[in-house]
Amino acid sequence: MKILVLGGHGFLGKHVVEILSKSGHTAIPVSRKEGIDLQNYEITKKCFTEINPSVIINCAAHVGSVHYVNKFAANVINDNVQIALNVYRALSEVLPNALIINPLSNCSYPGDANIHYEPDWWKGEVHESVFSYGNSKKIIYVLSQCYKKQYGINSINYLVPNAFGPGDYIDPNKVHALNGMIIRMIQAKRNNIKQFEIWGSGSPIREWGFIKDIAQILAQSVNLQDSQIYPVNIAQNKGYSIKESAEMISELLGYKGEIEYNLNYQDGAPVKILDARKFRELFPDFKFIAHKDGIKETIEYYNAIL
Repeated sequence: MKILVLGGHGFLGKHVVEILSKSGHTAIPVSRKEGIDLQNYEITKKCFTEINPSVIINCAAHVGSVHYVNKFAANVINDNVQIALNVYRALSEVLPNALIINPLSNCSYPGDANIHYEPDWWKGEVHESVFSYGNSKKIIYVLSQCYKKQYGINSINYLVPNAFGPGDYIDPNKVHALNGMIIRMIQAKRNNIKQFEIWGSGSPIREWGFIKDIAQILAQSVNLQDSQIYPVNIAQNKGYSIKESAEMISELLGYKGEIEYNLNYQDGAPVKILDARKFRELFPDFKFIAHKDGIKETIEYYNAIL
């Protein structure tokens, strides 16, 4: 297949392109590096017309850390909604038979939800800390539903856990949380810093998604073809406490300093994991990379580039 990967040079997109290419597909990455600004409708429409893919995987997003999406809340929701509007409008005009696959962040779940179960996705507000970004992902679902109804456009929507792995940013405003912890501990070891601070008790449990697993699932989804508009979790139904992950990083890195937990900072929700039942209906045999093995590969990546 000819597959267009929007945001194809970003953290997730470049892994998707690599996997698709190894599978024999023609994977075409586009981003602002090629002058493809998806916030511009005419540029978006021209890109779709010229490439004429049978599948689009939409990894394009204006994203950042929790601090970043709070500080620039209006910019974040404006840019992400504008991209989604342009993508679906262009699909309806020039590629109505194409399939579009949208990875949506699990931060779009209600802020007070512990177990992320798809039928509960609309039952409550997105947490204030990610209000702009999380709600922009809900709008993508609304658009996919409306464009299916009027134009017959097929969409597959997934809810993606907190991602980590090689290929992410090193900018603290952009890097994903677990990768940020890995970067900080590498720097602590190199600078012979004897204490490594984590905000809170370290007890909250979070589900993490290794970036290559997420990319593999998106790549395999090009063969599904039929719509899956109401989003499905990419899920293992398994989480690790912040403390467990920090200790894995310390062990694999060989960091000899003491990990300290600053109790002056409040913990977030005690548990945030994704229910896997619907995912296993679609991918009954998918094998996720072990959390510790994913951390090991990520450490090797950042050790090489920092």
